[in-house]
Parts: sequence; structure tokens; C-alpha cells
Amino acid sequence: MLDRWQAPNSGQLTRYFDRKFDAEAIKLMPGEFAGVDDPTMLVTILGSCVAACLFDPESKVGGMNHFMLPGDMASRSGSGRYGIHAMELLINRLVGVGAVRHRLRAKLFGGAAVVRSMTQSDVGASNIQFVEQYLQTEGIPLVASDLGGPWPRRVHFFGQTGQVFVKRLPVVEASRIVKDESQLFQRLAQKSEESGSVELFS
Repeated sequence: MLDRWQAPNSGQLTRYFDRKFDAEAIKLMPGEFAGVDDPTMLVTILGSCVAACLFDPESKVGGMNHFMLPGDMASRSGSGRYGIHAMELLINRLVGVGAVRHRLRAKLFGGAAVVRSMTQSDVGASNIQFVEQYLQTEGIPLVASDLGGPWPRRVHFFGQTGQVFVKRLPVVEASRIVKDESQLFQRLAQKSEESGSVELFS
């Protein structure tokens, strides 16, 4: 079993036993990422955020991230909350533990139109545009996706096999997700204003 890993400055990953799937599970919060080489399931809930599920079908190593904003190629922030860093962190770690870069496959989820930032940008659409372009640039095939729309999503990913189960949550249940994401966006915007080193939107 691989060591679980996560973005800098995040807390301990949440582990639990999922009775529905009869599997050990890790729940990812925004900015976190994790990987497995065993049947452990990776789980996250998405609104406008995006989760990239990457796996190597031959080495049977896979991982998932959960990022909030595309980020900026020139940004010095290494936070996993930003897509450019979340993707690099996850890919580098997977390769470091046995995955082969040209064998990586991707499945993408999230990017719902549930949160608008203080600038009224469509956060979900920006995340989708970023991650699809990133995969194209890096030559990583996108083999499945469920992106956009008005629905929050719950994603269950088995990194060892690449299998994913996605549940679209009722739009009426999105209020808590919207509240949580909006608060996180506000904190990120405040940090950006204080440091001047992070661009929130491309």
C-alpha cells in the first residue's frame, strides 16, 4: 500500500470505512490529493471544483486531486487548491512510485455552475477549460468525464483499477457546497491581495 500524500499545508487525510462499497476510503477536501496501489477508494464531493482521476492501468497505481481554481503558470504558490499545481503534484508523485507517464489515463469530474466568484467569473467553466487544455498539452488521454451542468457530484475512484462511480446530487442540495466553496474562494482572494503572488483567474 502506498503512503497517502496530500498538498502542503493541508491537514491529515480523512479515512473511513464505506459500508456501501465495502471498502476502505479516503475523503479528499479542496487542495488535497492522494494515491493508492490497493483497493482503497478515493472519495470527494464537487461543486465548481474539479477532480482529476489519473491512473496507470499496467502498474495499477492511481490518484485523485481536488482543485478549486486554475491558477497561474507564473504563480509561486504551490497550493494544491490551484489546478496547475494540483496536476503537477499528482503526476510527479504517481511517476515517482511506479507509474509511467505515457501510460497515464485521465477521468475528469466536476466544474458545475454552482459558484461565481466576487468577479462573477464562471469558476466551473474556467476549471474545465484549464484541465482539458492541460491534459491535451501533456499528452494524457481523457478516457471519461462528467463535467459542467448545474449538479454537484460525489465521486468514488478506485485508483488501482481506474474504476469510477459518480453520483449527481440534487441541485436543491447544493446550498451547503456553494457556501463552503464561496468561503474558500473569499479566503483565497484575501491571501492573493495580501501577497500579490497568486492570480485567481486566467
